[in-house]
Amino acid sequence: MNFTLHLTENCNLDCSYCIREKCPRDMSEEVLDAACELAFAHGSSAGFCFFGGEPLLKKDLIYRALDICLEKSRVTGIPFKCKMTTNGTLLDEEFLARAKEVRMGIGLSFDGKAQDICRRFANKERSPSSEVLVKKAKLLLQYIPDAMAMATIAPQAVPYYFESVKYIHDLGFRKASFVIAYGEKVHWTDEDLDLLSEQIDKTGEYVRGLFEKGEDFYFSPLDAKIAQCIKDINPADRCHLGTRQMPVTPDGKLYPCTSFIGDEEYLLGDVFTGLDIEAQKRIAMKARAPETCLQCDLLKRCTNSCGCANRMNTGDENKVSPLQCAYERMIIEQADKIGEAMYTFDQDRFVKKYSKI
Repeated sequence: MNFTLHLTENCNLDCSYCIREKCPRDMSEEVLDAACELAFAHGSSAGFCFFGGEPLLKKDLIYRALDICLEKSRVTGIPFKCKMTTNGTLLDEEFLARAKEVRMGIGLSFDGKAQDICRRFANKERSPSSEVLVKKAKLLLQYIPDAMAMATIAPQAVPYYFESVKYIHDLGFRKASFVIAYGEKVHWTDEDLDLLSEQIDKTGEYVRGLFEKGEDFYFSPLDAKIAQCIKDINPADRCHLGTRQMPVTPDGKLYPCTSFIGDEEYLLGDVFTGLDIEAQKRIAMKARAPETCLQCDLLKRCTNSCGCANRMNTGDENKVSPLQCAYERMIIEQADKIGEAMYTFDQDRFVKKYSKI
């Protein structure tokens, strides 16, 4: 089984768009040990995503989980994989050496040129974090060259979208993921979306230019949309609500996705009593395309059935927000534009690139 371990609800940053409420609540060793047991109890593989808050505030729990799970993998023959999403400010050489040893995938939350606009330290001065993070990003790439930079773009950061993509690439990242900020703490206007569309156009041309130069750079969401199109993959089918990657809260409760944490209607059990299979089946049935999307020409190109995103944006897992709809449309349009251009430029390299995604 695959779990996202919410090791702590605390964080050393105070990001203006963050939807998680910080509090000093940490996972206990008892909960962690039970999660390790449960991860190996079902299925042909086991995996953890270390998450928070900021997971590196609880390095001791990460080390403990690695020790337990690697031994279980050795004894049972069940493969174990792990990854982590981190703000990066607490990375050090000791941790990165261990992460490299276990082949941990690391996603670095990093907004590039917009870092200090929204991502500041949670101290009285709300100090900027970019100077620290750039040093940590370079250190990360020394140990894990395929680490991914993960940017969240709030409305006030939109003017820096393209600059941030280029900056992250120039730092040495060969994988980057950009998403827009959702939730009650952000407020998008039509002017913001018009500017976002322009920035995505510039980014698309940049990604196409890198391809034509022969540089290997993966940029989600554009590359993801191109790969899904040529492989005839419907991204809406990837919402495996409560079946693929379940969050584990600090007190050990299981939920289908992050946005459902705390809603007892979506409780899937806990790490001590195990997974409620009947509840899992019932909740998985709710992962479907919203009625308002069924006649859309982009139905099979859009992540419309992501219950987690829909619930976060509209309060209803089966209702898509106008913001998400507008964003998906501009991303798909740009992906199709540069995809066609890259295919025309070099068909063989195009096929080779996207067959690997």
